[in-house]
Amino acid sequence: MEAAKYKRVMLKLSGEALAADKGYGIDFDIASEIALQIKKLVEMGVEVGAVVGGGNIWRGRQGEDMDRTTADYMGMLATCINALALQDSLESAGVHTRVQTAIEMKEIAEPYIRRRAMRHLEKGRVVIFAAGTGNPYFSTDTTAALRAAEIEADVILLAKKVDGVYDKDPYKYNDAVKFNNLSYFDVIEKGLQVMDTTATSLCMDNDIPILVFGLDKPENIIKAVKGEKIGTLVSKVSCNK
Repeated sequence: MEAAKYKRVMLKLSGEALAADKGYGIDFDIASEIALQIKKLVEMGVEVGAVVGGGNIWRGRQGEDMDRTTADYMGMLATCINALALQDSLESAGVHTRVQTAIEMKEIAEPYIRRRAMRHLEKGRVVIFAAGTGNPYFSTDTTAALRAAEIEADVILLAKKVDGVYDKDPYKYNDAVKFNNLSYFDVIEKGLQVMDTTATSLCMDNDIPILVFGLDKPENIIKAVKGEKIGTLVSKVSCNK
């Protein structure tokens, strides 16, 4: 099997990726496909951490009058549902998996403990980090950046609906241009929708590259880890279309 470019990765999946065309809830066929690709990574010797969003179940302040903190905690619980679903798909595929939550719920998952997470990764177990950072006002993008820094991941694999980063919305504009490479500063200065500013700054401060690619084909996860030309790489390099 072809060698991997990265030894330890943080896979960031949106909640919408698990919903697929349903738009809401969990499409277990898609979850199983993603699980099989993660299994291939583990077989390649790659250590895999993962963060899953919760947008397929609860997205932000859906109630206009809802308190922001309450809404954010509801979103954290949604990520736990997705994490357990992905864990089930992974274990059905024969992959040893642990879910660690930033908010303690010991009956269903381990509490997040960095040293324990590192040990799981070293033993070849996939670790899914759920419940965000455990604090309101922080996104799952920031969670992915924070946990990636803590576990010393080589890269964040940011799986999205689009196949990279564009200068404008490719679904709305036919003349949208895709970037091959971007610097962290480019992303912040141009206001590009890669990760939120807090997450991007955290990656910049810790020199963690972000590889943005489309999840329309689950095998793109393998291509990304092998270092194939795919998506948009955000790192220290200058803007390059």
